Amino acid sequence: QRETGRRRRKERVRKKVWGTDSRPRLCVSRSLKHIYAQVISDEKGVTLVSASSLAPEIRGRKGKKAEVAREVGVLVARACKEKQIKTVVFDRNGFHYHGRVKALAEAVRENGLDF
Repeated sequence: QRETGRRRRKERVRKKVWGTDSRPRLCVSRSLKHIYAQVISDEKGVTLVSASSLAPEIRGRKGKKAEVAREVGVLVARACKEKQIKTVVFDRNGFHYHGRVKALAEAVRENGLDF
């Protein structure tokens, strides 16, 4: 039941959200333990930037999952700055904009990425 609801939300969001080269899509995915973020150009079908809680800088970190998500957001924003990406479209991937997804999004915004 839960998974079918998320799939429906994902399809609804993906109808509207499309990443271009000038404004790629920031796609967030989460599991029970980890959170992942990718910046994707749908025109080329290429992942431009990726970061996750499995990254060596974050991996062994203790703390709340929302705090870890915030750090992943900072990593994504830094990597985007290096690649001269200033604006993105946010794809929450069917997850509710709440908790870890929201923490990651706010951290990305605070570190200079617009969406």
